[in-house]
Amino acid sequence: MSLPQISYVIPLYNENKAFPFLIDRLNEVMNKSDIDIEVVLVDDGSKDTTADLMQQLALQDQRYQCVFLSRNYGHQIALSAGLSVVNATEAVMVMDGDLQDPPELFFDFYNYYKQGYDVVYAIRKKRKESILKKAAYSIFYRMLKKISYIEIPIDSGDFSLMSRRVVDILNKMPEESRYIRGMRSWVGFKQIGIEYERRGRTADESKYSISMLFRLAFNGIFNFSEFPIRFITRMGLVAITLSLIYLAITIIKKAVWGTVPEGFTALLFAIILFSGVQLISLGVIGEYVLRIFHQVKSRPLFIIKDQIINKQYVQRKERSSSSLP
Repeated sequence: MSLPQISYVIPLYNENKAFPFLIDRLNEVMNKSDIDIEVVLVDDGSKDTTADLMQQLALQDQRYQCVFLSRNYGHQIALSAGLSVVNATEAVMVMDGDLQDPPELFFDFYNYYKQGYDVVYAIRKKRKESILKKAAYSIFYRMLKKISYIEIPIDSGDFSLMSRRVVDILNKMPEESRYIRGMRSWVGFKQIGIEYERRGRTADESKYSISMLFRLAFNGIFNFSEFPIRFITRMGLVAITLSLIYLAITIIKKAVWGTVPEGFTALLFAIILFSGVQLISLGVIGEYVLRIFHQVKSRPLFIIKDQIINKQYVQRKERSSSSLP
């Protein structure tokens, strides 16, 4: 069989309710297009019937390939697993399975790809979420843009079309704490953004908990910014400056009025200030040490338990980042 021109990569976790709607939309795109397209569905250790639905579909329709991970690894790792097995010769479309990312936008993406763009990413013009979440996202993206040492587009997620050569480079990047949209920007090449309105989820609630969102945000900050480690130095300078100012005030009072501050207020203030600076510094250093700790163990980023390729069920012992092309 000839290799497909385009691959969709879609990580899924407990998406059995949205699954039929997703497949209907994908089938509509593939039926309308003259381009040879495959869809790689990645089950990230779902606890519902998502894996069963994927299996039934892939055994009936050879346009669908399935990857079943050995457990739940998280969205970014599941996405990386999908990118490692795509067969596309031209480009790869990355999207979520909850239909907040419209698969029909592929045609607009592909037009830009044909114009020579290696990465075409979506910019969320509007999003159907709570005011608090929208404000938090807006603040984070703008803060990351300001402190990052690379240009990470504001309000852009993983939803994008990437050329085959960009995907091949991403597959060679072994970092454990993955932030795909940042890695995509780091690669470079010719990139462009397209605005779209991000819709609400088709079914259920978001699988991203608050702690998972914070982890993703930390991966973006600590992987693509030197600000945290430099912030420690700045805090130290500020603390020393405050201490010197306070010392100068104390000496002046002693020399002019013959008095010095009495009681525990000044001592308590100094202890709290320096203790806070030290704890924050240790926390920032700890984030870097933790990432080094996970990276140097050289464990596989993921393990593929099973695959369905061209309607054939294949059992795998292991597929890890170390075996990526």
